[in-house]
Amino acid sequence: MASTPFVIVDVFSDRPLAGNQLAVFTDASAIPEAMLQPLAREMGFSETVFVLPPRGDGAARIRIFTPASELPFAGHPVLGTAVTLAIARSLDDVVLETGRGDIPVALRERSADRGFGMMRQPLPAVVPHPAPERVLAALGVACSTLPVDVYDNGVPHVFVTLPDEAAVERLDPDLSALTRLAREEGQPIVGFNCIAGDGRAWKTRMFAPADGVSEDPATGSAAGPLACHLARHGRIRFGEEIEISQGAEIGRPSTLFATAHGSEGMIAAVDVGGSAVLVADGSFRIG
Repeated sequence: MASTPFVIVDVFSDRPLAGNQLAVFTDASAIPEAMLQPLAREMGFSETVFVLPPRGDGAARIRIFTPASELPFAGHPVLGTAVTLAIARSLDDVVLETGRGDIPVALRERSADRGFGMMRQPLPAVVPHPAPERVLAALGVACSTLPVDVYDNGVPHVFVTLPDEAAVERLDPDLSALTRLAREEGQPIVGFNCIAGDGRAWKTRMFAPADGVSEDPATGSAAGPLACHLARHGRIRFGEEIEISQGAEIGRPSTLFATAHGSEGMIAAVDVGGSAVLVADGSFRIG
């Protein structure tokens, strides 16, 4: 039987056993295609990454899987993989080839088991949600203080803005209704994000039950669009970095940083960053 090594990284946290768990198979070249999804399902994390040789000038090509499907892009898998490779290869800058193009990650800090990286995310497409009242009903909330918009940078994310952080903490969404809503719209992968905050400090919870993730501890692919959403609707300035808290309700407190650059009519660039910590390693015996 072949031995297939992997590491576990806690992403968007500067300490172990917090943040969003990620499995990284650091050399997936010999793993059969048919084994990728079952391995991700076996790991059971919100995402698992398989590292492959680059096709271009990147440090590596990566494929990202949830327990149910493959994603072209996701935030905490990119950051966690970049930190993992930076530590293993003594790199300060890592470019990862994804299904949404090359994603550069600059390491601001790096040690033997952790690092802080900032990624330049794909620019999101933005549209109003076609049925905001159904989103609100499924989430169990009366209204959103900002428009209910959908941002897609590889994963569609819906944003509902609540009046205060206590309202976010109290959420008890109908996960079956959210799943039906996602599938009826022809979107097998949708993140429903509920946010509250002021100035630079924001709290969020994200639910993606249609893709096997009841609640996500830290959603990097939503952090950049969140900054875009707030800047587009005048809650922060373009170019202003926000700090996002997530995951406390499920025992995985996480901290994300995001900045949207541009203007109301044009998003020019999106940066998302945070810490990642290597916490375990092992191998699968598959053949």
